[in-house]
Amino acid sequence: MDKVNIIYLLPEMKGASGGAKVIYNHSLILNNLNKKINSKIIHLKKNFLYKLELSLSKRFQFFDKKKSGWDGKKMRVSKKYRPKKDWHKNRILVGDNINFNKKKDFIIIPEIWAHFAVDLKFAENGINYAIFVQGFYHMNSTNNFLNLKKSYENAGLIITTSKNSVSYLRTMFPNLKKKILKVNLSVDTNKFKIKKKSNLITYMPRKLPEHSNLLLFYLKNLLPKNWKILPLINLTEKKLIQSLSRSKIFLSFSNFEGMGLPPIEAALSGNKVIGYVGGGGSEYWTKPIFIKVENGEIEDFARKIIRNIKSYKNSWVKDTKKNRLLLSKYYSKKSEKESLIFLSNKILKFFK
Repeated sequence: MDKVNIIYLLPEMKGASGGAKVIYNHSLILNNLNKKINSKIIHLKKNFLYKLELSLSKRFQFFDKKKSGWDGKKMRVSKKYRPKKDWHKNRILVGDNINFNKKKDFIIIPEIWAHFAVDLKFAENGINYAIFVQGFYHMNSTNNFLNLKKSYENAGLIITTSKNSVSYLRTMFPNLKKKILKVNLSVDTNKFKIKKKSNLITYMPRKLPEHSNLLLFYLKNLLPKNWKILPLINLTEKKLIQSLSRSKIFLSFSNFEGMGLPPIEAALSGNKVIGYVGGGGSEYWTKPIFIKVENGEIEDFARKIIRNIKSYKNSWVKDTKKNRLLLSKYYSKKSEKESLIFLSNKILKFFK
């Protein structure tokens, strides 16, 4: 049997973060599993004229339901695009065409492009593929639900990253339960370490900025003078890690996320995490490290921050060591690798 190519489709992007970072990491791990597998990324670029057409349709509300969303037929491969050198030390393999070979290519499509499978006629041409649902909440990227449904029905596998997303998918597609497979994510505990703590609160302004701005306004007259709030914005990974290692509290504004990793990274850096669960976070959101706030409850959010500032003890990091150890084991590289071995074995069966 020839080597099987596991090919992830991704858009061009400025930085490897969020779901894209997960895909880069998984591709790298798959490449090192065994000699039967080769994994690479193909970056696609969006047709500008179609993008303009869609934005005008939204603005003036003359929607063509059959065309709204991303159109796979108008996608082109970005042949010159390459990841930045600091992304996984440039060890990612990059593809440059979409002339797939049904005898050795297995395609993994992100959920935002699921309907591409119909646009590109994968099933008709015998191309095996999976849909990677990192965020169940981003599945509705097209109004052509018939194509979307057909894409999921024809998929060999439906991959996801959280118990929350598995539950949603099983409810939405009850006849496809056997295709749904959960892979684990990891957080590098060698990077996220605990250092000397300061009276510092960190948060990510890119997530629900209306909520964070309102909360910060609410706290202006409540926050003790010896405490500061630091927004984590446009930081290198190194500076992000340094900030989380110094802060005592991290504010979560996770919203409609399949599996938000920043709260886990903050927790492993010795932070109390206060805020929104965001869907997928429900599988790890437990006290004493994680403190839940219902989405939009700004007053309660502020109260819990002030309460935890007043009750904060210098021994808290030491006292919660066992909780962080359990968290690190669940989101370990070993756990992630084992789930990807299981995935790769499932994929190889399509080519026997």
